[in-house]
Amino acid sequence: MGNCIICGKPVDGWVCEFHQEDVAFEFEGTSPSELVPPRYYRGTVDGYADFGLFVDIGDHVTGLLHRSELDSRLESLDLEPGDSVYVQVLDVRDNGNVDLGWSIRQEPREFRGEIIQTADGEQVLPEEGSNDTDDADDSAEPEVESETDTAQPTTAPSPSPVESTSEGGAGAATTTAQPATDEAADATAELNRTTVDAIGDQVGTLVRLEGEIASVRQTSGPTVFELSDETGTVECAAFEEAGVRAYPSVETGDMVSLGGEVERRRGDLQVETEALEILEGEEEATVEARLDAAIEQEARPTIVAPLAEDESVAAVEDDVVEAATTIRRAVMEARPIVVRHSATADGYIAGAAIERAVLPLIDEKHTRDDAVYHYFERRPLEGHVYDMDAATGDVTSMLEARDRHDEQLPLVVLTDAGATRDSLDGYDLLDIYGVDRLVIDDSRADTEIVDAVSVAVSPSLADDEVDLSTVTSSVLAANVAAHVNDDVRGDLEHLPAVSFWGDVPEVYAELAASAGYDETAQSERREAVSLEAYYQSYKDKRELIADLLFDDDGDLAAHVSEQFRDKLETELEAARVNLTTEEVGGTAVNVLDTAAFTHRFNFPTAILLLEELHRRDDVVVTLGVDEDELHVRDGDAIDVRELGEAVREAVPSAGVHVVGGRDGYLTFLSGERDAVREAALEAVGERLN
Repeated sequence: MGNCIICGKPVDGWVCEFHQEDVAFEFEGTSPSELVPPRYYRGTVDGYADFGLFVDIGDHVTGLLHRSELDSRLESLDLEPGDSVYVQVLDVRDNGNVDLGWSIRQEPREFRGEIIQTADGEQVLPEEGSNDTDDADDSAEPEVESETDTAQPTTAPSPSPVESTSEGGAGAATTTAQPATDEAADATAELNRTTVDAIGDQVGTLVRLEGEIASVRQTSGPTVFELSDETGTVECAAFEEAGVRAYPSVETGDMVSLGGEVERRRGDLQVETEALEILEGEEEATVEARLDAAIEQEARPTIVAPLAEDESVAAVEDDVVEAATTIRRAVMEARPIVVRHSATADGYIAGAAIERAVLPLIDEKHTRDDAVYHYFERRPLEGHVYDMDAATGDVTSMLEARDRHDEQLPLVVLTDAGATRDSLDGYDLLDIYGVDRLVIDDSRADTEIVDAVSVAVSPSLADDEVDLSTVTSSVLAANVAAHVNDDVRGDLEHLPAVSFWGDVPEVYAELAASAGYDETAQSERREAVSLEAYYQSYKDKRELIADLLFDDDGDLAAHVSEQFRDKLETELEAARVNLTTEEVGGTAVNVLDTAAFTHRFNFPTAILLLEELHRRDDVVVTLGVDEDELHVRDGDAIDVRELGEAVREAVPSAGVHVVGGRDGYLTFLSGERDAVREAALEAVGERLN
């Protein structure tokens, strides 16, 4: 019986069931049946196949890492046979085949511990000096991430004082939190403060930093503190003894003074902590004020200019700047950013615009090489509503990250979604935990949203009479992104044009053309993203979407868009045969029974099919009637909320509900389907005459 190296719970071995996925295992067994899903194991690349990568787990077992499990394309992997990788065992089949998943953590220090799984299934901790995975260039450097470190870090010789990079600074802290040695504390206290952006030139030197603890994680060896100052963020490793929390009184959000030696581990800068003090009173206030002033100044865009002259964007210029400032501030504060967007072409393009702007800033801010995956996520939504299901999933993930890894709560950004009161319940749940959120959406928004989010970028809130046919969520998001990071403005110029299914406004068509994207290039990217948005719709497909939108040669987009057109034309041909046209108050209305005359689980979706039918046919309104949903496509004359009220009044037993506001759709009880269809047609006729 031992204790879990992460939480201390009594267990057989060294890790409890709850923390199995937080450690990296070294496998010494001889049979696939000895592997334990869903543990992570260190392996070595054995070779490539068309369908994936073979990885040796230990010396006697080989598993398949299928290409569908990779975050990037197989051919783009910079891996050679014999290279070390970390993978997750997803399944061990009855025939002995091992299915593997890719681990985003590819360094030992990114796990919270390392354990050897012996041939007899026992768990043992690595012996001192047993870690042979380091690069040769690292052999002379002390290992700060392994449990095999000595009980006390070695105090580096005191260098000459480092010149302070800014005026002022806190004095000695009023609370001392377990300094490694008195000599170390004395040595670092004498140093002038330096900043994170300056330590790259001070490798091997003892420095003193002041800032905020952004996160804390415990490994099987050291405790790793992430410290943020006004210039950047760096990981600082502190060792008490294997698996024991160093400086236990230091928590996320504390203002601290930290002294230690700057090291470079596998290309990443980190500080081996010699002394760490919590600041209080005047010293704490000084550092906090310095950080806040620096962040506010850095977060606000220095250039305020839309991508093009557009009245809809001009109406929300202040909101665009506020949204950009909010996003930039989250990056500066080392807070994760979660982008929620609809699983449509417009949603994916809008989300990708924000992603394109934010990732370089995260890369600049953080010293860890996987920060762009750790601090930014896109999570597609099924529809345009941020409902309780989506909010519950986000809250569950963020609380787990907070409690298990001491991460800060994220900023949630909604694009092409979340602008109607249908999302209020979701926002209320986020509000309970103090999670900031903002909305970027071209829908006709509800005024209740203004008080429910930090910033709402929605032209309909600024001007009730705005023509929403000339703006998309991608137009708005691209403008926000250009203000988040002016360096990528040129990368974003074609995105507004790509997002329009109908006629592209001339100003955006010209902007895209000047960026090198003609009409064909625009349509190919729009169609390709639409197709890929349908498949694995719950995944962000980060690299694939980036390749489709930003790859200049366009070969991939052209190939995928050809598939889009083939699949769409096949479904259109089937739908047209079964499309009926009804006269309603002298107006022709197309009606399609989507439940009976669409392939429900094939591309395109019924909604996309209806939109394409409506674009191609010279009719005012197209209705799509499913088993329990009714969708309307019109010339913006019909308020779906008013339509829902009329149908509800006509068929009170149908349980009619409007989802998504004035631009949304109706849901109803399937048993009243025929009655709802007739009532909807009658209500449409009344509103057209």
